[in-house]
Amino acid sequence: MAETPAEELIHYIAPKGEYIPFLDDTDYIAKGLEWKLFTARSVKRELLYKSGSFQAKVKLAGYEQYGNGLDTVVVEFENGKLSCIHPSYLKEMQSSSFGKELLSGPVSETSVDPRETEQVMEAPITENSDQISEQPKKAKTKTKKTTAKPKLDLPGEKVHFTATIKEFTAKMNHFTGEEDEVILLENVKVTTEPELTIGDAWCGYSKTLKKAELEEGDAIEFDGKVVDKKYNKEIRYKVNNPSKLVKKGMEA
Repeated sequence: MAETPAEELIHYIAPKGEYIPFLDDTDYIAKGLEWKLFTARSVKRELLYKSGSFQAKVKLAGYEQYGNGLDTVVVEFENGKLSCIHPSYLKEMQSSSFGKELLSGPVSETSVDPRETEQVMEAPITENSDQISEQPKKAKTKTKKTTAKPKLDLPGEKVHFTATIKEFTAKMNHFTGEEDEVILLENVKVTTEPELTIGDAWCGYSKTLKKAELEEGDAIEFDGKVVDKKYNKEIRYKVNNPSKLVKKGMEA
């Protein structure tokens, strides 16, 4: 299958010799949970591979081991090609903000697998240095700064919300050194007077919420208190202690 121009930007890193395939579905889920690529409540069979403005679906084909518990994931693209990638880097690619970060600036060195480097194609320079120096010096073009969203005037007490389950994921807890399970919400609105549109928010995936057997895409209603606590640059607000949750017209 011929590659598209966008696919040519992918630097495939083929496995060295025979890689280790998954023994069965149980082994697949166990390794995926170990790499934190999905949660037990939301096992994913396809993941996203992002490279600049290009995005593709990949499947987990297996892994390579290098001792000391270090694994390198082997993914399979839709064109059948295999490539190796560090599990932490693949996990970062699942974030909705990952592509935007690539387009807005360089990825931090700590987030990139040393083996996983992108091919950068630069446009040829058609002017020589003399021509450039002879050009009149003009005022520098001002770069447009992204206008920050105004901070919302949040209610100080517990209120009623409507929202949609967007994703089950995890967030590093720097106090415990471990990752906590969280839920990403979208279309979050305060329906108590005065009504307020929050947009995207997040909350902890508590034992109470797990009993509700929530799934991605579920429309829910609940009581809670919204606070200004970031999940990432895109999601600024957190809902604390959601309770009295109603899903699809049935009380959880």
